Amino acid sequence: MILGLLGVLSFSMSLPATRVAVGDLDAWFVAFGRAVGAGLLALAYLAVTRAPRPTPSQWRRLAVVALGVVVGFPLFTSLALVTSTASHGAVVIALLPAITAGFAVLRSGERPTPAFWVAGGAGLAAVLVFLGASGAVRGSVGPADLFLLAAVTLCGLGYAEGGALARDLGGARTICWALVLSLPCTVAVAAVSAWRQPPHASAGAWAGFAYLTVISMFLGFFAWYSGLARGGVAKIGQLQLSQPVLTLAWSALLLHEAVPPGAVAAAVVVLVCVALTQRLRAGSPRRVDDIGRYATDLR
Repeated sequence: MILGLLGVLSFSMSLPATRVAVGDLDAWFVAFGRAVGAGLLALAYLAVTRAPRPTPSQWRRLAVVALGVVVGFPLFTSLALVTSTASHGAVVIALLPAITAGFAVLRSGERPTPAFWVAGGAGLAAVLVFLGASGAVRGSVGPADLFLLAAVTLCGLGYAEGGALARDLGGARTICWALVLSLPCTVAVAAVSAWRQPPHASAGAWAGFAYLTVISMFLGFFAWYSGLARGGVAKIGQLQLSQPVLTLAWSALLLHEAVPPGAVAAAVVVLVCVALTQRLRAGSPRRVDDIGRYATDLR
């Protein structure tokens, strides 16, 4: 749970940092340039730790991780936040725990109990009611909302696949190999976007870009994938219910976006629901370790 909370805390500032970065930098450069920087850090980490190469089947699964969290989520959030606010993006991010749990069933073989779904659904409802009542939802659905929906869907897929794969590779090596696998694509797109619009930006924009590179795209996943692997994708994924409230707090603090007093009440409800999901059995598949296999659970 501690690892999962560290991951959520790291990711909660991603939308505000992206909003700051795309204020001066091209959205495509922000999305792929940060992946290039994180990929270079990943190469160094893998070299220093002498990590063994993944198997062919693991490479295929790493491609799914890369599609979701290295390419899909950064690209679509960057495109969305050119015109949308970070607080508005928190509305759609509230869907991420439910989508992650759904992919955990499809990709990780987990079978959450009905009570688990009820607790997680209650937390999602609390977040959405709060965001709607606070005025974060305004107007009709536009291109930015569609970009955010695509980002959340791909991110949920990448979280579920990466969390399951981390049971074998470990959290750090899972994101590092996914970043390295993506380098041919990310380098090419980042170079073209930089050539088309040379990156000249304020210190604040570069600071946001640096945060996205080092924390959101690299170190945050060390904790997040390790937490998903140890606690189960569906169960630990519900910790993301607190992410929209944290994102709104960062948006108010860093971007001076308005956050209503109801945030405190919503946060309490969300934390209660998160606590319930952590106490309920989420049906995580048991891991096979190097010593032997767990006995079959006949209950």
